[in-house]
Amino acid sequence: MKKSPWPNFSYAELRCRCGKCDSDGTEMDPTFMDQVQVLRERYGKPLAISSPYRCPRHPVEARKATPGAHSLGCAVDIACRGADAVEILRLAMTLPFTGIGISQKGASRFIHLDMAPAAAGRPRPTLWSY
Repeated sequence: MKKSPWPNFSYAELRCRCGKCDSDGTEMDPTFMDQVQVLRERYGKPLAISSPYRCPRHPVEARKATPGAHSLGCAVDIACRGADAVEILRLAMTLPFTGIGISQKGASRFIHLDMAPAAAGRPRPTLWSY
């Protein structure tokens, strides 16, 4: 497999996890990933990517009327909670992410970051909670 240009992220961890496609992680938008790398460097600790690229056949994307930012290769969900979530959010808001979603309840806690363009039903910039 080809080596990723981002020192803290491998293509293997960025590939679709549906098990039905031949994603290899290179589907990620380089401009977006450059900003995720900046976030990682400023944060100073590993970022656990819980949801990277998702192909249109991925179960989450297949349920949508129109596939979302993950299927465009310009979104990740970062598993985090508590003080770490606050710090990641604080740092992310200084970067050019256009969409930030926050899920901080239950067992699966994360912050969604994307740089999806504005579209019908998807105004940008925007912030939401799950």
